[in-house]
Formats: sequence, structure tokens, C-alpha cells
Amino acid sequence: MPRPIQALIHPEALRHNLAVLRQSAPDARLWAVVKANAYGHGIEHVFAALAGADGFALLDIEEARRLRTLGWRGPILLLEGVFELRDLEACSRLDLWHTVHCEAQIDMLAAHKTHVPQRVFLKVNSGMNRLGFAPHQARAAWTRLNALPQVDEISLMTHFSDADGPLGIGDQAMAFEAATSDLPGERCLSNSAAVLRHKLHARQSGQSLPASDWVRTGIALYGSAPDFGQPDAVPTELQAAMSLRSQVIAVQHLQAGDTVGYGSSFVAQRPMRIGIVACGYADGYPRNCGTGTPLLVDGQPSRTIGRVSMDMLAVDLSELPTSGQGAEVTLWGYASSGALLPIDAVAQAGGTVAYELMCALATRVPVLADAALPEAP
Repeated sequence: MPRPIQALIHPEALRHNLAVLRQSAPDARLWAVVKANAYGHGIEHVFAALAGADGFALLDIEEARRLRTLGWRGPILLLEGVFELRDLEACSRLDLWHTVHCEAQIDMLAAHKTHVPQRVFLKVNSGMNRLGFAPHQARAAWTRLNALPQVDEISLMTHFSDADGPLGIGDQAMAFEAATSDLPGERCLSNSAAVLRHKLHARQSGQSLPASDWVRTGIALYGSAPDFGQPDAVPTELQAAMSLRSQVIAVQHLQAGDTVGYGSSFVAQRPMRIGIVACGYADGYPRNCGTGTPLLVDGQPSRTIGRVSMDMLAVDLSELPTSGQGAEVTLWGYASSGALLPIDAVAQAGGTVAYELMCALATRVPVLADAALPEAP
């Protein structure tokens, strides 16, 4: 039989999360961000569930080609734009919209031979200091683009660095507004955290936020709370779109003083019963999710013990006398019983974020692409 580990993708959860985000930004069109192979879920696995979005946003032309092959005829946005001149030929052929964040990309457009002008999104660096024109450069960049026959409509965009934290979006929103207030074009501002968190905070405080004609929803589509762990985190109704499950493949009985795993990093303080689970860092489960990381065994809470190995990890069964070899282990997401282990809780225990866990899912892990959501316990 195959190794007993499987990732389950829940289309029902994706559709639900899309609806939640639409309710939070009712006046904006919505990009479903599917970069990094739909955050590890698989573009082909999520496409049908997210086809109710107004457009798809990603990085790679090859991923854009996959969407066109699946039948998507609506907008596709390249979030980092093009990397070389010939990429613009693919944009023309596949009808792709693309970000312009530097002078070199404007130069490429000026050199591009096309009879069909392209839709571009001019990116303003409002404080993230990653990509984009500085606010004082935005007008000159817009003027250059507007003069090119290769360019059709110009939209304006930025990216918030602290939408999920206490610093918020105020300063960056004002910087963007000051740089672009009298420039025409649609605006694309809010990411998942800004859509969920600052919409609510604006209602509570009476503040007005800059209008966003488009919102870019990524991590929240897949069921992760962008501000998980923050003291004033906004409650959401998001559902986990991926569950990672395995089984206990062996049971060990420990005495006080026995150690577990490489480096003997865990030492039993009392007699214990542990299970060995068919999941390790070669499956995408983080190696630094050591002792104490939450998981579910037969739908009941437990914890990891010792270091994560390449193919295995250990789980504490001391308080679960009826769970043994063959017991279901939920690494994140839903157990078959309906119990939920948020991926954010696993990521927090491992000192990382849910993005990394999702994207790191290894290709060797089998995927059930149309898994029903279990009923709540």
C-alpha cells in the first residue's frame, strides 16, 4: 500500500473564503492570487473553486499559460511584471496584464513591437521598499508610460508592509494617495490583511480608507488568518482549504530518562507512550516544529515529541490510550472527525508563517484534489 500521508484540498472551503472576502470588499473587484502554484495547493486543484473571482494574479508566465489552458478568459496579472523583452510577446499572446515597477520595464515596453497595446499596473513604493517607484518618481513614470503606443490603460498599485500588524496602513496609504491623487486609473491597494482587518477597523473608528478598485486576496483564500496571534486580531469565518493527514506507523513505550530522535533533544521525565508518524521535513513539514507543536490524533489534541526527521516525527500518545498503530494524525487542517487544527497554530509553534507550510508541501505527498469538508464534531 502507499505511504499513509495525504494532502486534501477542500474546494468548498475555497468558495466559502472567496465569498467572505467579497463581503469584506463589496465595492471592489477581486484578484485571486495563485502564485507559487496556488500557495502549494495546485492551480489545477483550485481553479474551478476560485473561478468566481474577477481575475487571477501570479508571477510566472507558465502559470498564466496553465490558467488559459484551463479555460480562463478573464484578466491575469503578473505581479512582478516581465523580466526580459520577450516576456512581452507572451503577454500579447496570452493577453496578460502586468506590473511595471522600474524604468527597465518601461524601456522594454518602448522596444516592444505590437499592434495591441497592453494594460499595465504602475507600482508605487509607499514604504515596503521592495518593488516600485518612489512616490516622487511616480508621476514621471506614469508620464512615460502614458506616452507609449504600446500601453493601453494604466492602473496604480502599491503593497502594504504592515496591514497585518499594529503599524497598520495609514502612513503608506497617505503616501500613495499623495503621489497619485490626480493621476487617472484604477487603484489596486489592499491585500488579504487590509481587506479583512482594516475594513473592520475603519468602520469602528469612522476613518475613511483610500478606495481600492481591485483587491489582491492571497493567503486568506486558503484559510489562513493574516493577523493570527495579534492581540487585536480580526475574527474571521475562514475555512481551511488544505488538510495534511498521516497515520501512526509504530508505537514506542518510554521510561523516565529515555530519549527520542536525533540529538536526544527530548528526554522523558516519566513513563510515556509515543507514536511514530509517517511525515517529515521531506514531506514539507518544518524541521523546526519540535517538541510541543500541536497536532491531532484521531481528532484529539496532542503534540510532537523531539526533532522532526526526514520521513518521520513522534507524537505523544500518553493521554490517548485508544489511539495506536494506524491512528489518523492531522498535521494541519481538518481531521476526518471534523476537528480543526489551524495551520496558523502549527506555523506559530514552528516560528514561521502559514505561507511557508503551504508552499513547502512536497511533490511526493499525494493530493486528493476534491475532498469534502467533514462535518463539524
